[in-house]
Amino acid sequence: MILYIKNMVSHSCILVVKGELEKLGIAYTSVKLGEIEVADNLEFGACQKIADSMQQLGFGLLLSRKQILLEKIKTIIIELVHHSEDDLKFRYSDHISSKLNHHYKYLSTLFSKEMGLTIEEYIIAQKIERVKELMAYEDLNLTEIAFKAHYSSASHLSKQFKKITGVSPSDYKKLNMLSLTPIEEVGIAV
Repeated sequence: MILYIKNMVSHSCILVVKGELEKLGIAYTSVKLGEIEVADNLEFGACQKIADSMQQLGFGLLLSRKQILLEKIKTIIIELVHHSEDDLKFRYSDHISSKLNHHYKYLSTLFSKEMGLTIEEYIIAQKIERVKELMAYEDLNLTEIAFKAHYSSASHLSKQFKKITGVSPSDYKKLNMLSLTPIEEVGIAV
């Protein structure tokens, strides 16, 4: 049985969820970003314990197919933007569509309707947050940051960064504006 969890956005989240499941005495097969696979079907009481526990930790148990699909879209994007330094040789739309086995138009329409922004806007927001993270914690020049953040060039990164933040990357760093937003809140009105 697979349970879908929202707001699991990092490897630290996985460790927290594993620890909580062990504390609750819930046997699991695996824990990945956004998913818990349990060995057997759970009784309602056990599901409720997990739901309550996840809620207290800032996560949430997803119950509807729509919620699950939206969380999967966000998880795929977060994994690509924040946890992959490979040179991406595909379009995000093709990758998301193939991973979820749905037409991109359907996924895009659902995401826009439910989230209030397009998948592309969400990707850009995540990429800009990744750039801020790299500027804050890494000693890299803009070209290196552009490569790690999957931009085609430092120029493209600079233009998009300024459009989103209102300042250039260099001004952002000079003005010591290096404040980061939690990944699960990026692109989402809170």
